[in-house]
Amino acid sequence: MSGNIQIWGVLNVTPDSFSDGGKYLDPDFALSHARSLLADGATVIDVGAESTRPGAGRITVDEEIDRLTPVVSALVADGHLVSVDTMRAETATAMISRGVPIINDVSGGLADPGMLGAVADSDVTYVMMHWRGPSDTMDQHAAYDNVVADVREHLTGRIQAALDAGIDPTRIMIDPGFGFSKNPDHNWEIVRRITDLVGLGFPVLAGVSRKRFIGALFPRDHQMSDRDDPSAMVGALLAQKGVSALRVHNVASQLRALEIMRRVEGRSHA
Repeated sequence: MSGNIQIWGVLNVTPDSFSDGGKYLDPDFALSHARSLLADGATVIDVGAESTRPGAGRITVDEEIDRLTPVVSALVADGHLVSVDTMRAETATAMISRGVPIINDVSGGLADPGMLGAVADSDVTYVMMHWRGPSDTMDQHAAYDNVVADVREHLTGRIQAALDAGIDPTRIMIDPGFGFSKNPDHNWEIVRRITDLVGLGFPVLAGVSRKRFIGALFPRDHQMSDRDDPSAMVGALLAQKGVSALRVHNVASQLRALEIMRRVEGRSHA
């Protein structure tokens, strides 16, 4: 397991995200939470203003930029690494102009034909996720002959599209899209065979934190925070298999799980 695993703390400045919608819509509350995530050990703050939970609809680009701007500007001004979770080229361009070094596009450039060009014109890191359609219809597309092979083929195609657009290969990350157009069995199969995707040769970002397939382990009336420890366990297993970054809601829990894994491997945290 790499000792340089990145921990991306999730910050949703939305009213309707599946895990914490509405908690951090106010910029002051959002910044306070971001600083708490950083104090716990987050290396990147991943800020999203448009929910991608199953069934979620789109918001306007103006609303997305308005939600992001005060939080992103403050974090960048303080010198923190910020990722912006967006599917829109206009939003990406606006955030890049404010100093954001990472664009995390859950559509992998498919939702907005201008995205790859916008990224190519910058020097940001670009995360491309496996995506089969918008949140309000994605569950209709959870059918695969071989989920890992299909995800690998899709990501290979998106990587080539990014390269053709002029994006430097050293600035590309990939994401298997846990929970997006996938049922629990699909997600667990990707966990088991994540090395097939690591083998593509690009850093892999994994976002299993609090996802539905983790929630399926609990009774229907469980609390969202109940998912943190098993999420951290899965994250540690993925890190052991070569994943480069973990996108998490509970940074402290994830770091504890990683330290346990290191000790099982016979080494303490470097």
